[in-house]
Amino acid sequence: MSRARSDLEGSRFGRVTIVDETGSTNDDLARAARSGAGEQVLVADHQRAGRGRAGRVWEAPAGASLLCSFLVHPALMIADAHLVTTALGLAALDAVESVCAVRLGLKWPNDLVAVDPQHRDRKVAGVLAESILGADRVKSVVAGIGLNVNWPPVLPDELAEISTSLRHLAGDRVDRTSLLVALALGFDRRLSEAESSDGRARMRVAALERSATVGRDVRVVFTGRELRGRAVDLTDEGLIVIEDEARVRHQIAVGDIVHLRPLGT
Repeated sequence: MSRARSDLEGSRFGRVTIVDETGSTNDDLARAARSGAGEQVLVADHQRAGRGRAGRVWEAPAGASLLCSFLVHPALMIADAHLVTTALGLAALDAVESVCAVRLGLKWPNDLVAVDPQHRDRKVAGVLAESILGADRVKSVVAGIGLNVNWPPVLPDELAEISTSLRHLAGDRVDRTSLLVALALGFDRRLSEAESSDGRARMRVAALERSATVGRDVRVVFTGRELRGRAVDLTDEGLIVIEDEARVRHQIAVGDIVHLRPLGT
């Protein structure tokens, strides 16, 4: 991993910190952001308190995943803060494809998944971003990702049904340093795109092209209710558009998406 420091020198993420273990890389960089720290990346072999959306715990064998968080100060208005998550997700897709020759999809709002011929989704990564906002602009964002890389060859049945790793998909172990460097450089480029109107338009097209959700029948779970329909679009604000059976379109900002498998699969 130490090679990453020289490979990223001169980029937005020239400051790289690598630790064996921490509670949460997102929490560590959030504290640094509140203290006025500059842009950087923090990588851990193991997280004791990593988490996903809605406070879910993210556990991974030590050294088997790429667990890292990025502290950035993007030139974005508050309404565009979601683009940091999109930028990291797209950068991760590009990095995985270039390093491992594995093509994944983006499951709205923040998961990377592998979809098999039976339309079964298996999670490979999750992205979680936390913003520090000013009056009308984004001051700082901490964006973290947990990417399953070199998980053991044999997984428990209950885990193999819902998750997988790049080692399983690529058929061999993956160099985590190469993956980190490709991810950081790609995130740097995508953030630069997010900071211009033309770049934001390109990002939306890329997110649609790599979406594992748009075009699928889905169930959206809210507190106390749910919505069924087909995911048909993404808005410029990052919302998912669901068309129900009555052809009414709903723009969803928050909710758990369940991909429904076609009958007979």
